Amino acid sequence: MGSVITIKNGSVFQHDRLILTNINLEINEGEFVYLIGRSGSGKSSLLKTLYADIPAKDGMFNISGYNLNNLKRKDIPFLRRKIGIVFQDFQLLYDRNVEQNLSFVLKATGWEDENGINHRIDEVLQLVGLQDKRKSMPHQLSGGEQQSVAIARALLNSPSVILADEPTGNLDPETTNDIMKLLMKIRDHKTTVLMATHNYNLILKYPSRVISCANGTVSESSK
Repeated sequence: MGSVITIKNGSVFQHDRLILTNINLEINEGEFVYLIGRSGSGKSSLLKTLYADIPAKDGMFNISGYNLNNLKRKDIPFLRRKIGIVFQDFQLLYDRNVEQNLSFVLKATGWEDENGINHRIDEVLQLVGLQDKRKSMPHQLSGGEQQSVAIARALLNSPSVILADEPTGNLDPETTNDIMKLLMKIRDHKTTVLMATHNYNLILKYPSRVISCANGTVSESSK
């Protein structure tokens, strides 16, 4: 298995303020890794650096074959075709149905063939169990269904890694279990998942590798 995420002596800044430093991390293909830490510990800032919302400065950051330290702005869309991003608040387009949300992303990332677009939408909706919700508007879906659509959206371009920032933070316990099972299923398809959470019960119920943001750095956790 090859490395999908590598950080060596990395530092994370936001608005020129040092958030994390001395980060050394390697995550391989097909791993499911929890990123834990208190609110404000730097979890979201680290994920934002990995999907190039925050520039990588000190050290070396590499994800899906992209060196983030030398990444040009024009190359960010190409990077984001290689990674999937899942947010706590879903970030769907609420004036469009599920199909339109997904086709918008595909067209924005270079897909042109309508048959190919329809087929890929069918594939990801089948994977997340929402084949019958293709024409539904977001407000007609439960929170768990909306997050499942967001995960389907993240999978559209067959990414090598999913970055999930508190994806169960707005969900009830039963729905949280459904989303966790879905993310584990994605991991079983050899897609790496890095998931930020402060829900320690999830780690007990779905054990996997844990890294921790604390005291201004990132380290392996025993929890």
